[in-house]
Amino acid sequence: MVRLEIKLAFFNLLSKLVFTALFLIFMSFIIERINLRQVDNNLIQEREQVLALIEKIGIEPFITSDSTDAFGSYNILKEEFISLEKVKMQEDLNYIEVTSRMIEGDEIEYRVLNYSFTVDGQKYLLEIGKSLSSILLAKRNITKVILVFLAFIIIITLVTDLQYNHFLLRPLNKITDKLKGISNPSHFDKIPVKTSTSDFYSLDKALRDLMEHINDLFQKEKEITINISHELLTPVSVLRSKLENLLLKDDIDTGISVKIEESLKTLHRLQSLVNSLLLIARIESHQYLRDETIDINEVLAETLNEISPIADDKGVILQEEYISEFLFREANRSLIFSMLFNVVNNAVKFTQTGGEVSVKSFLHNGKFTVIISDTGKGLTKAQMSTLFSRFKSRITASVNSTGIGLAITKSIADFHDITITVTSEPDRGTSFSFLFPQNS
Repeated sequence: MVRLEIKLAFFNLLSKLVFTALFLIFMSFIIERINLRQVDNNLIQEREQVLALIEKIGIEPFITSDSTDAFGSYNILKEEFISLEKVKMQEDLNYIEVTSRMIEGDEIEYRVLNYSFTVDGQKYLLEIGKSLSSILLAKRNITKVILVFLAFIIIITLVTDLQYNHFLLRPLNKITDKLKGISNPSHFDKIPVKTSTSDFYSLDKALRDLMEHINDLFQKEKEITINISHELLTPVSVLRSKLENLLLKDDIDTGISVKIEESLKTLHRLQSLVNSLLLIARIESHQYLRDETIDINEVLAETLNEISPIADDKGVILQEEYISEFLFREANRSLIFSMLFNVVNNAVKFTQTGGEVSVKSFLHNGKFTVIISDTGKGLTKAQMSTLFSRFKSRITASVNSTGIGLAITKSIADFHDITITVTSEPDRGTSFSFLFPQNS
């Protein structure tokens, strides 16, 4: 995934590169025309300077009676020449052409200005030439300068685009940072993000309003859950007490006794469910204290010790490996025990006879990690998507479970800022990873 500011910067860069490519395609023609135009202007300026000089001192110093009726001059590198000679022609000349000239035995291509004028009834032809090699050299130098300038501009604009996009999208980054790691809408930062962009202001306000609305709904749900749970516990206790008293009678029929025992089991399951809902509601309402410092490895050992009779009866092997010690501060020991117990209990429950459940704890990059893995049935993608949802059990209907245990586990983990990750494949087992915060 690429950040928006990077995409914007590269879009700007791509657009500049496209325009640069189009410019480079036509650059040779453009530079050539500009260069030739400049050369022609220089030739015309030199012509005017020569004519001004002739007007000032006369033509005799250049054309004398004992000469060949011609004047010629060129620089040492033969890049430029000036020629003045008497001619006999009627038409007037004033044009620029490309032609060859022999200078000291060398044939050189020149761009030549031809201009005729009359002095004292005598017509003269003035030629001023500039070699094509010097013109091409100037063209190459101009091209190099333009290419270097373009590269410099592209680099500078890319850097400035990145900086500007980063500055422009800073409010959006703050908004996304506010959303990261929010497991409870009551923890959402309600302070408005400072921005001069109306879109970001509207987005931030919409999110704040949404979080406030969700938080209100959560609070109502918690209140309803707690109230209903309390209201259910009383009649359940009354029914259980009456059914237990019926079982104590000596003259009770055997068939009725069996039905009463089945009803008591149902009531016990209902009572466990109500207590679980109350537990989740109290955890999410932060009604539990986090004032203990606990040894996680000690809690793991206690968990395995309590589960071991169940594992032995089922023929499941328990493996434990505590590589690093870890003291977890600001915790609630009973909740942490429940969190780990639920996962280990599920691992044993869903592992076939002869299978293995392993518990491993270690420090990695300064963070303490607990991994609980099994060689059991594993999970499908559909089961993974609802793994921590309430009443979404991953087990078959033949097993007595409400599927709320992992929901309790997730609530406890969120309450302690513990990150849970799960990996699983059908028929290859499941692995739960608990990443503890750095507060040891």
